[in-house]
Amino acid sequence: MSTTNGGPQAQPAMPQVMVLAQYVKDFSFENPNAPRSLAPSTQQPAINVQVNVDVAPLAETDFEVTLRLEGKAESQGLLLYSFELVFSGIFRVMNVPADSLQPFVMIECPRLLFPFAREIVATSVRNGGFQLLLNPIDFVALYRQRLAATQATPPSQPLNPS
Repeated sequence: MSTTNGGPQAQPAMPQVMVLAQYVKDFSFENPNAPRSLAPSTQQPAINVQVNVDVAPLAETDFEVTLRLEGKAESQGLLLYSFELVFSGIFRVMNVPADSLQPFVMIECPRLLFPFAREIVATSVRNGGFQLLLNPIDFVALYRQRLAATQATPPSQPLNPS
């Protein structure tokens, strides 16, 4: 507590996030062309990974945050492997202003989930005979892209009708 003019002044409570649970909701790894896909190749495979974040409120302060990672590797027209991971966590978020709650949950919560999801993907890809370590994800940029996409809906009528 600090004092101003001799009277106590309450400090604003610091934002808090607690991880109540984290879990795999769905997971799939496919190596459909083995053992042919495991043959040595001089060409680097083309790897495509997509990331999506969803949030579902559970209570006033509790949220289920879902991180979806989908990826595949191809080489010379041959699918080497593909994966899909739906990894979720339940978070309790307190002392975050209402106007900051959505970005906080869509950025900070997936940031906490990502290292665990990355390990699941890396282990399964390695067990499938390949190597993949996902690069860190900029969840701020991902949030901004999503926000821009939802705001870019075309108006129902032209702005300057002729």
